[in-house]
Amino acid sequence: MMNEHGKSDRPIVPVKFPNNAGKPVAEGMEERGLAKGNLRQQNTPRTQCRESVQSALERVRQAARRDRTMRFTALLHHIYDPEMLRMAYLRLKREAAPGVDGETWRHYGEALETNIQNLSDRLKRGAYRAKPVRRVYIPKSDGRQRPLGVTALEDKIVQRATVEVLNAIYENDFLGFSYGFRPGRSQHKALDAIEKGLKTRKVNWVLDLDIRGFFDAIDHEWLVKFIGHRIADRRVVRLIQKWLNAGVLEDGKRMSMEEGTPQGGSASPLLANLYLHYAFDLWIQSWRRRQARGEVIVVRFADDIVVGFQHKSDAERFRKELTDRLREFHLELHPEKTRLLEFGRFAAGDRAKRGQGKPETFDFLGFTHICGKTRNGERFTVLRQTMRKRMQAKLNEVKAELRRRMHDPIPELGKWLSSVVGGHIRYYGVSNNSKALATFRHQVGRLWHRALSRRSQNGHVRWDRMLRLINRWLPLPRVYHSYPGRQICVTT
Repeated sequence: MMNEHGKSDRPIVPVKFPNNAGKPVAEGMEERGLAKGNLRQQNTPRTQCRESVQSALERVRQAARRDRTMRFTALLHHIYDPEMLRMAYLRLKREAAPGVDGETWRHYGEALETNIQNLSDRLKRGAYRAKPVRRVYIPKSDGRQRPLGVTALEDKIVQRATVEVLNAIYENDFLGFSYGFRPGRSQHKALDAIEKGLKTRKVNWVLDLDIRGFFDAIDHEWLVKFIGHRIADRRVVRLIQKWLNAGVLEDGKRMSMEEGTPQGGSASPLLANLYLHYAFDLWIQSWRRRQARGEVIVVRFADDIVVGFQHKSDAERFRKELTDRLREFHLELHPEKTRLLEFGRFAAGDRAKRGQGKPETFDFLGFTHICGKTRNGERFTVLRQTMRKRMQAKLNEVKAELRRRMHDPIPELGKWLSSVVGGHIRYYGVSNNSKALATFRHQVGRLWHRALSRRSQNGHVRWDRMLRLINRWLPLPRVYHSYPGRQICVTT
């Protein structure tokens, strides 16, 4: 690997730290090997330049895989490679809102080659400056406001290119139970992992964890230390620090950020995963091997974490020790949203003996998880249903948008509602959730009927006509995601 002076020698400074768990091992409940990102990717470039970029990343990936303690001293040249920047630009959302510079994807692309070369030159000579993030707020399902950061376009491009390079390293380090914002992983794979773990492992208690304001609480000093375990190229570290120190622009006022990463940036998910990898993942991997009396399963999607325990004593001790562990890194568990509940194949019977009623439920990635039985009533299963808060929040959004689009032509309304209902069904279309899907479709049709009736001269649209519109435009409920056992059988 070339160093920053262009010499052919490759300085390697091994760094070993006490909480290094060694080779990442996927969760036993998943019955999977390493993450897809860890496998050697097939290079099918369209051009010779793209092949060169992919080959360079493959060399980085192989070096990271060979030595888990290697510190990379020369990475910036991969980032300011014009082809890498061009690829990063093409992978951005084309209709995304502009940042503080007002630059849009389409306008930037009108002189793409000139702009990319100019950006590459500024990165190469250290003249690149990160712009502050424009802060906006979106409503949450509980009525509060979630802050989001709208990053300037060139910052998005550089962040995306940096993430591509760093993923080649960190995908070899991240553990199997981490699913959030990683190549080849998704919410439904995390849902499959927790469902399979609850059904096949000795789990009787579930700890539903919530880290209070995680993205706003990330400590910059600790984050830079974590990055230093693998990245010895000070130019890349300074690049990340520029984004962290750029601050936010809110109501025309620029505010510096002493901690946290703005949600919405291309680099924020990777930095968040990196922070929790060292603060949580490696620690719990060691804890369950050395201190747990029974089985422990873990599934983490960004800062949404579910941990299953065989013994209640393990769960209570783990929660106390985790509180102390997170405090070291300026994080804390939300006292109201973090819950320990009895859940598993024996929960219903044990609670019935104690006269405590049905087992409690927990929410994860938009689904309420319920202790249930298979159709014949013989075996335990985990039922997953759409969270009521999520469904109601989406219906409220549809209602408000229908009021704004009230006088649009019916075909335009039909196409838009078709995409809304279709997107909802594609995400929530899991086994045993058909009733909730049908309810959502029916409620959208009812809101559409009300909107059309309000714009009608006689104040009413006949229901038989409305049914024809609903059946024409609104997709029917269907299962897009079967139980993970079936998927594994089909794949095998």
